[in-house]
Amino acid sequence: MSVKDKVAIVTGGGTGLGAAVSTRLAAEGARVAVNYSRSAADAEACCTAIGHAGGEAVAIQADVASDADCRRLAAEALERWGRIDILVNNAGITRFADQADLDALDAEDFVDIYRVNVVGAYQMVRACAPAMRAAGKGAVVNISSIAGVTGIGSSMAYAASKGALNTMTLSLARSLAPEIRVNAVCPGFIGTRWFADELGPERYAARVKQQEETTLLRRAGRPEDIAVVVLFFCGEGSDHITGETLMPDAGLHLGFAPHVAR
Repeated sequence: MSVKDKVAIVTGGGTGLGAAVSTRLAAEGARVAVNYSRSAADAEACCTAIGHAGGEAVAIQADVASDADCRRLAAEALERWGRIDILVNNAGITRFADQADLDALDAEDFVDIYRVNVVGAYQMVRACAPAMRAAGKGAVVNISSIAGVTGIGSSMAYAASKGALNTMTLSLARSLAPEIRVNAVCPGFIGTRWFADELGPERYAARVKQQEETTLLRRAGRPEDIAVVVLFFCGEGSDHITGETLMPDAGLHLGFAPHVAR
């Protein structure tokens, strides 16, 4: 899974899952551009922690919904390190809305979510692809969600956007081969600060307990669990894999199996 001396861009890389991915890639020897849109302090803190651990990272502000920002982000990473080998499209947004209430979302909610979760990922790939080809090969990892497979999630718009991201992963894998591999990771529940803030302490604790009691592996996902999967798709161990959609969700997508012992 070696990524030593590779250059990686992680969008939304300063908090939650993005920070775990940035930290893991840097720990394995990659130089990491930690992108953020608004969370400057978190991104800088992530880079500082990476530096203290002996890694190399820089925080770069850019909104992936803006094509100009995507191109600038790629250009800054290229100017700093001379190459781009890895792109992790982690930046994403949602709206929490009951899927049974069709009035809970409007057209602008869909447009806003798609602009970041789908169009943003596309724009980042387009901005980075020339440098990856110049480097000889590259790896793109799209952070999707089990919501994009099951249709269940924080909102119908979010689930639809992740389904679109999964389909786009297949299209990009075809169009960018053979130099650039494109894969998607579809986590289930991940225990992050963002999730805890959105749900509140009691609902968050209940969600963790539910995962521990109902998933086949009896585990609630952590950012570090997903980061190691992303590392695999970025490294040499996955050189024979493209167009894959992997669900690291403790078996959640298979349903509840009450006979599985703890």
